[in-house]
Amino acid sequence: MLTTLAIVFVFGSMVMIHEFGHYIVAKWIGVKVIEFSFGFGPKIVGYQGKETLYALRVVPLGGFVKLHGMDAEIDEKGQAVIASNKDARSFMNKPVWQRMAVIAAGPVMNFVLAIIMFVSVFAYMGIPAPDSSNMIGTLVKDKPAAASGIQPGDRIIAVNQELTPDWASLTEAIHSKPDQVLSLTIERGADKQRRTISVKTEKDAQTGFWIIGIGPEVTYVHASILESTRVGIGRSVDFTKLIIVTLTQMITGKIPADVGGPVMIAQVIGEGAKEGFSNLLGLTGILSIQLGLINLFPIPALDGSRLVFLLIEGLRGKPLNPEKENMIHLVGFVLLMGLMLAVTYKDVLRLFVKAG
Repeated sequence: MLTTLAIVFVFGSMVMIHEFGHYIVAKWIGVKVIEFSFGFGPKIVGYQGKETLYALRVVPLGGFVKLHGMDAEIDEKGQAVIASNKDARSFMNKPVWQRMAVIAAGPVMNFVLAIIMFVSVFAYMGIPAPDSSNMIGTLVKDKPAAASGIQPGDRIIAVNQELTPDWASLTEAIHSKPDQVLSLTIERGADKQRRTISVKTEKDAQTGFWIIGIGPEVTYVHASILESTRVGIGRSVDFTKLIIVTLTQMITGKIPADVGGPVMIAQVIGEGAKEGFSNLLGLTGILSIQLGLINLFPIPALDGSRLVFLLIEGLRGKPLNPEKENMIHLVGFVLLMGLMLAVTYKDVLRLFVKAG
């Protein structure tokens, strides 16, 4: 039950804030919004506003916004109706920059949600106090470090002979070495006896970092909302940079393309929920950044491709052929669904292999 509620919360908040971005900017520039729904499938309940239907649908894992003039609409007789070129409330009759603003607002709101999530965590728990130590405080169960013989209280002073005088340099050295066996130089005990331990990095399903499963002794200090906001924005920027670098390395083949689908994400969300609400908020922030970035990719059927088409229209001074554009989006959607099925199948196989 906890996992189900967590999945609905994470997916629902990410998708609805995305759609709210489209909705609010469309309203702002004067586009008629026909429907704003939470969920998919048959309608459970709905409220018909002055011009917009607000509805709750059966499958609570997303939502959508229907804009007047963006696609052909169906009248009471079942006939397709195309908005008139003189219809000022039609999406297609708005200037290119305004339509681009509507499309871009969805991904932008995903970054806003990430900031809200991180700020909420820091405002509730406090901000981690600066730690210049390279001493290990905790070991994560079933991770490489725990099985290697490393102990809490050890200091990792070098990774592959690269000095790590503080925790920042230590984590950077580990994160930058995907799927590699590391040679760790540690100091143990009051007499600081040195020894070398080998441990292999593995990819963390929640963050995408390459890790060995260690953590520092963390002390949280109370912070004001302003300070929590500053740190929350900084954390959002850091994760955005990391995700971009990781995706770039996957595309260029520098690291293996290890992509998780809905099954894997649901599993990670369930594990995150068991570790506490603050952990779930942080995970929601990371996933929201990923959703925002992926939607900006110029892939047909995603917001990024629509932005590219609008940019081309602005440069040409006239739109592309609507039928050709719709066909490109349709083909892109089919390919995305095929990729999603393939990734989901891979996720299910992982679960069976793990269970076996």
